Amino acid sequence: MSGNGLAMFGGPRAVPKDRVTKDRVGWPVITDAERQAVVGVLDSGQFTSNNPGAGQVQLLEREWAALVGTAHCAAVSNGTTALELALTAAGVEPGTEILVPALSFIASAVAPVHRLVVPVFVDIDPVTYTMDPRAAAAAITPRTSAILAVHLHGLPCDMAELRELADRHGLLLIEDAAQAHAAEYRGRRTGALGDVAAFSLNVVKNLPTCGEGGLVTTDDPDLYARLLRHRQFGEDLEGRGKRDYISHELAGNAKLSAVQAAFTRCQLGRLEEYHQARDRNVRALLDRLGALPGLRVPHCPDDRTHAWHILRFRFRAEGMGIEGATPGAVRAAVERVMRAEGVPLQQYQPVPLPQQKALVSREGFGGYPWRLRPGDYGPGEEHPNTLAVIEDSLTLQRWHLNPAAGPVLQDCAAAFEKVWAHLDQVAALARAMSPAPSEAVR
Repeated sequence: MSGNGLAMFGGPRAVPKDRVTKDRVGWPVITDAERQAVVGVLDSGQFTSNNPGAGQVQLLEREWAALVGTAHCAAVSNGTTALELALTAAGVEPGTEILVPALSFIASAVAPVHRLVVPVFVDIDPVTYTMDPRAAAAAITPRTSAILAVHLHGLPCDMAELRELADRHGLLLIEDAAQAHAAEYRGRRTGALGDVAAFSLNVVKNLPTCGEGGLVTTDDPDLYARLLRHRQFGEDLEGRGKRDYISHELAGNAKLSAVQAAFTRCQLGRLEEYHQARDRNVRALLDRLGALPGLRVPHCPDDRTHAWHILRFRFRAEGMGIEGATPGAVRAAVERVMRAEGVPLQQYQPVPLPQQKALVSREGFGGYPWRLRPGDYGPGEEHPNTLAVIEDSLTLQRWHLNPAAGPVLQDCAAAFEKVWAHLDQVAALARAMSPAPSEAVR
C-alpha cells in the first residue's frame, strides 16, 4: 500500500525522521549558561552543600522556595531520597501505614518501605489519574499515619479533598511532586499544598539537573531542621563556622552537589518560559486529538494547571468502532501502528504498584515493614480504575518537553488523524492479536 496508507503497510511516515531533531525534541535544553555555570563551580572549588553562605546549593534552595511559596527548601541527592527524608523528618513511625496511589512510579512505594512504613494502595480517579479521595477515605485504618498525594504526569491531585481528609483523621499530607514542577492548584504551587513535598531533579524532569537530584519543601521550621540533619549524617551544621563531626541522629548522606545545583539554577531561570511554551504546544496538539472518536486526551480541571510532564491517551474500542477485540489488544495495535508512523507511544507503568514483583515477593527486606504491624496485608487488592487505565492507554514522553517541539507535535497530530482514517485496519490488527487480557491485568 502506498500514498496515504499506513506506514506499517508501506505508506509514508507521518512524522519524518528528519523532522525529529535534537533542537526540537531533545531534553534537557543545554545552553552556554549551563556550561559556564558548571565551569564556574569547578573553578570555585566549592562543591558541596556544606559551604556556608551563598553557595550554589543554598541559592537553589532559596530560589525554589521563593517560586513555590514555602518558607524552606532542602536540596538532596535524588527524588526518591527526597520522599524518604520527608517521611523521616516528619516523624512517620515505622510499621504505620501510608496511603499510596496504585498508579505511580515504584519510588512512591519504595521510599516508604525504605523507612519501614507500610504502603497501602488506593485506586485512582479514571480521568485525572491521581488518587481518588473517596478510595483514600475507605482505606484509612487506625494505623494510617500519612497520605502520599502523587501529582502524576504533572497534574495536581484534588488537594482540597485530601487536605480535609488528612485533617479529619490527623494525618500527614505529603506531596510527591516529582513530575509537577510549577503546576498550580487553586492559585498555589505544588510543593506548598501539603505539610511537606518532594521534587525530583532527574535529567528527564521538567526542572532537571545534569543527572540526579531532589528538593524538599515545607513551611515547618522544625521539620526543615531535621531534613538538614538527615542529609548530613545527623550533624547540625546550621549557624556553625566549623564542623564538629557530632551526629545527633542516625542518618546517612543525601547531599546535592554544587555542580548539579548550578546546572539546575540555569534551568530554573527558564522554567516559566518553557512551561508556557509547553502549555501552548501541548494544548494545540490536544485540540486536534480531542476531535477523534474513541480517543480520550489528558484532562486538566479548571481549578488547576498542568505541568504536562507525561501525556497519557486512552483508547475506547467502542468509540473507535472496533468490535471483537480486547482493550489491551486495541492499545497494542495502536502502539504498533503509531510507532510505525514515527510517534513513540509507549506504556508507562505496565502494572499497578501493588502488582510490582518486588512488592509481591518483598525480596530484600525479609518481609519488613509489614512484619512490624498486626493483621494481614496483601498487595493484590482490586483497583479497577488503575487496571482499566493501564490496559487501554499509552503515553507520550519527553518529546513535548522541549519548548521548540510545536511543529513535531503537529506532525504527531497528523499521524493520529491519519491512523484514525484507517481504523478498519487497526481493528483488523487488534482482532488478530491475542484476545486474552495483557499481562497487566492477569
